[in-house]
Amino acid sequence: MDALIEDFLVHLRNERGQADHTQRTYAALLKKFADWAAKKKVTEWKAIRATNIIDFLQHERGRHLSAESLYLQIAALRAFFRYAESEKILPGNPAENISLPRRWHRLPKSLTSEEINKLLKPPVHGTPSDLCDHAVLELAYASGLRLAELRNVRLEQLHLESGFITIIGKGNKERVVPLGRKASDALERYLESGRPKLVTRRSPANIFLTKRGTPFAAVTLWLRIKKRVRVAGIARNITPHMLRHSFATHLLENGADLRVIQELLGHASINTTEIYTHVASDRLRDIHNRFHPRAYHHRYNPIAKNQKHRWSS
Repeated sequence: MDALIEDFLVHLRNERGQADHTQRTYAALLKKFADWAAKKKVTEWKAIRATNIIDFLQHERGRHLSAESLYLQIAALRAFFRYAESEKILPGNPAENISLPRRWHRLPKSLTSEEINKLLKPPVHGTPSDLCDHAVLELAYASGLRLAELRNVRLEQLHLESGFITIIGKGNKERVVPLGRKASDALERYLESGRPKLVTRRSPANIFLTKRGTPFAAVTLWLRIKKRVRVAGIARNITPHMLRHSFATHLLENGADLRVIQELLGHASINTTEIYTHVASDRLRDIHNRFHPRAYHHRYNPIAKNQKHRWSS
């Protein structure tokens, strides 16, 4: 059973161009199902029936998994069996009639303009690591990059003279994103005065390097960003993805077209981008209630309050 999982992962990598994170997630989820099946004395994929999958999902639900985790488990099984059926490895797809649960998404949190100004204040001392951190933050907010994209962006993708950067996003899809003047200035300062002092003979062409001259691991870059948040005097918890959310929300609030934001973020579907219309409309309503003399700021709307926290796709 493990051999077919490996074949499927090769298919995801070479033919579907799925991101490494997606491959690892699917590998773990399918291995979990295979281990469960082995305990039930089912040792061949062709012996799996829909009833087996349902029993497994009920077992997983009994472990109090979240709806999101259950969604991913079903999605992994459906994709796997669809592949096996299309390749004529299995005669049918036992997971095809198992529906995905509805996904609930938390509305993305973004930073205020005041918090952005605090966080993006240029470093005073200008050590190589300080310059690196500042360039990371400026690029994250200016271009809305994911954490993985920030970690992996390379020198040949950066076009400072033209003011844009090419990004290889999810599914190895390439997009072109503008930089902005302040992000360009921060990157130029880092590349001239910071990065040369971090480079070693073994350093790759990644733009951002650690003190040892190596690319950032995800957790290392996350911790560096959180440290900058503390130094900036911002009390609430800030995650790297909040800079991406801030990028999209602030663009929408200032009149950017949703389709343009979708392209800049690298979303495959406009439905993913539409979540920001909820964030922007909430903030616009709050501003109206605070400052308009005939606003409904004296009324309490429990429905609107609940909608600020969650929405259903």
